[in-house]
Amino acid sequence: MTFSKMESAGNDYVYFDCTGGIPAEIAGDLPAAAIKLSDRHFGVGGDGIVLICKSDVADFRMRMFNNDGSEGKMCGNASICIGKFVYEHGLTDKTEITLETLSGIKILTLETEGKKVLSTSVNMGKAILTAKEIPVITDEETFINKKITLINGVRYTGTAVSMGNPHFVIFSEDEISEENFLRDGKLIEFHKNFPERVNAEFVTIKDRSHLKMRVWERGTGETLACGTGTCATVVAAVIGGFADYDTETEVEVRGGRLLVTYKEDKTVILKGFGRESFCGTAYI
Repeated sequence: MTFSKMESAGNDYVYFDCTGGIPAEIAGDLPAAAIKLSDRHFGVGGDGIVLICKSDVADFRMRMFNNDGSEGKMCGNASICIGKFVYEHGLTDKTEITLETLSGIKILTLETEGKKVLSTSVNMGKAILTAKEIPVITDEETFINKKITLINGVRYTGTAVSMGNPHFVIFSEDEISEENFLRDGKLIEFHKNFPERVNAEFVTIKDRSHLKMRVWERGTGETLACGTGTCATVVAAVIGGFADYDTETEVEVRGGRLLVTYKEDKTVILKGFGRESFCGTAYI
């Protein structure tokens, strides 16, 4: 079965064109296929797999599975790459595309030059700050600038935001150390306040339109970028007074950069630059 390996800011997935149906080799057990194909030694390698399917309610439907086999509701970087894939592979000639996801229908706007996609902007919808909808276990209506204590006794202050999946954004003056990141990222993911687990973003502020982020992604561990995580980070930064509404903010991640605008109407626009690394044939 043929695949394309694509990445946006280093957030890499194995993509399958399933508009004609899910390949029989993986259809029976998609979580197991995701685990096997994502293995960087014995598979293709990646943060997971993405299926580009037909949709009854949009131009395309996305299903994505993390490298631990769990299915994700939404992935901003995967959406960016899907926009590039469907246009450059001739599945559509539209430059505005609707994409069905488990967290709703997203609108992709493509910047093109001839047959090439230069960038994809994704209307991610409105950020969710209501604690029970994120979800966060708390008596408070929101979970903004709140402390959590990990099982090792370490305490972090952060803001919980959902972009279709839950995030806990932590700001600090200094970048987190390698030791602390690896030690505490997983502990935050499984913290008791987050019943569906959580993505953890560790953020330093360069200036009002430039943030630097490192992410521990639930179900995957560290990834070089996280599209929904960058969106949650900018939302939290604006709420915290570190960034501004209606201003494109650059988020520097380990794999590159993403651009996010948090609008006054509370919608979030994510802009990124997808790239097809290689394609080939995978065997299960």
